[in-house]
Amino acid sequence: MTITRHETGPRMSHANIFNGVVYLAGQVGDGETVKAQTESILTEIDRLLAVAGSSKSRILSAQIWLSDMADFAEMNAAWDAWVDPANTPARATGEAKLAAPKYKVEIIVVAAQD
Repeated sequence: MTITRHETGPRMSHANIFNGVVYLAGQVGDGETVKAQTESILTEIDRLLAVAGSSKSRILSAQIWLSDMADFAEMNAAWDAWVDPANTPARATGEAKLAAPKYKVEIIVVAAQD
């Protein structure tokens, strides 16, 4: 079976497709606040899923990493405004030291193709 890779660089691809399943790399966003970064990430997830022939209604699972769990409610405010309420994915949220101090949120999703 063929693996299709999108936006591939020397370190990683931003989206890979195998057997009708889309795997996105961890996405970080711009902004000073957790809400702004989350909104930026979700916009990028929408774009990458479209490139891969999918959409947020097809997300199977999401992993969300916060640099501080005290920001859980602020991240959820952005997530809840974005997620398709009729097709919510399985989701986990944890705390982790992210790649750079400026990052407060990182989101990884797996979705089915349309």
